[in-house]
Amino acid sequence: MFCQFGGPTSAASISLGTSPLAVGEDFRYLGSLLQSDGSIDRDVTRRMNAGWMKWKQLTGTTCDRKMPIKIKGKIYKSVIRPVMLYGAECWATKVCDEKRMHVTEMRMLRWMCGVTRKDRIRNEYIRGSMKVAPIVEKMKSHRLSWFGHVMRREDDYVTKKVLEMRPEGRRKRGRPRKTWLDCVKENMRECGVNEDMTEDRVKWRDMTNKADPK
Repeated sequence: MFCQFGGPTSAASISLGTSPLAVGEDFRYLGSLLQSDGSIDRDVTRRMNAGWMKWKQLTGTTCDRKMPIKIKGKIYKSVIRPVMLYGAECWATKVCDEKRMHVTEMRMLRWMCGVTRKDRIRNEYIRGSMKVAPIVEKMKSHRLSWFGHVMRREDDYVTKKVLEMRPEGRRKRGRPRKTWLDCVKENMRECGVNEDMTEDRVKWRDMTNKADPK
């Protein structure tokens, strides 16, 4: 696989002996799926599928009507949701990506509660019964938590200037692609924090972490 974040480019041919290697559009690395164009569509889909696989393994418990709702919520928060959010702190999510994750989560929670849309029960009531925070808010918390961790690293590692780097060259027509740092800045505005607060780990965690209801 070769990266073409800045636009279409010609791929250099690589051969193993006399056999040329096929060029792929994605590459799996440490559980995440990297795409040659820098998008995250397939990785988001893969995480949702992994969450459904874990959910199906636990249907004997999560769909048991005799099981208390709060226990089901704890199972979801400790087993299923972490699978769906693996690597999400590095995603540059778009609105459509967040909506897909939200829809997937609500389908799981509704099935666990044994209700459908015909029952006309609001999502907020289901979340409140299971004590589960919105998955989109948890994605933002994970992203800001990782950003704070990166900013507290020594200058020998990742610095602020490296985070602000942009690919050089002629920009393509249309709106620029949303980057990870754009997502971080948007989340910081929503939480009312700035980069200077990252040095205080406790304060940063308290102001950016979206905790589940108690």
